[in-house]
Amino acid sequence: MIVLKLPDEIKKARMSSRIVAEVLDTLRKLVRPGVKTIELNRIAEQITAKRGAKPAFKGYHGYPYALCTSVNEEVVHGMPSERVLQEGDIIGLDYGVYYQDYYGDAAITVPVGKVNEEVRRLMKVTEQSLYDAIAQTTAGNRLGDISAAVQMRAEQAGFSVVRDFVGHGIGKNLHEEPQIPNFGKKGRGVELKVGMIFAIEPMVNMGSYKVKVLPDGWTVVTEDNGFSAHFEHSVAITDNGPDILSKLN
Repeated sequence: MIVLKLPDEIKKARMSSRIVAEVLDTLRKLVRPGVKTIELNRIAEQITAKRGAKPAFKGYHGYPYALCTSVNEEVVHGMPSERVLQEGDIIGLDYGVYYQDYYGDAAITVPVGKVNEEVRRLMKVTEQSLYDAIAQTTAGNRLGDISAAVQMRAEQAGFSVVRDFVGHGIGKNLHEEPQIPNFGKKGRGVELKVGMIFAIEPMVNMGSYKVKVLPDGWTVVTEDNGFSAHFEHSVAITDNGPDILSKLN
């Protein structure tokens, strides 16, 4: 069942999502060669606590950290550690908070120092695919319109979309219906309605779309070790079209 949110509920979801946006904006500025991923996790928790919120991921199905830090071939759910970021790496930062009964969720991929041109293009295309998808998030459209927008942008650029992991509805629960694949056909799927809130999150690989989970039970990596990028926003459908909740302004 897809839960439609009232305007007051969307306001609450915006508050949690803005905390996520603040955390990611801070972390983006701190990413550089020599930084440990566990340090980024510590700072994310610190900011969240100051805002009176709770990290959404910590303890979720047993996940031990607040932040997901996915480096290079790691697609999603990479765990913070003593790993030191190196020049030329990229890092996906996925974060969520729980605040006043509502969840917010967003992700960015950030270059570590200078990265090569093809990697930079991967990040740009992935982020563009997110905004293509958001543009389709309007009442009267279909869920497949969102999915097709991501797939089209990524595949036209010569990249592939991950099929094993998807975006999702969000609200009083971190993961709600519907699931939002990053591939699909226009005009298919449920009709989009005012009051729906989606966490739309393209995951785009340089090579094959195939992925696997490492023995730690969390970290998802590309099968071919190619780089992967990940961007995400929490978006509400309103009478005025899509409203990105997880942005600072």
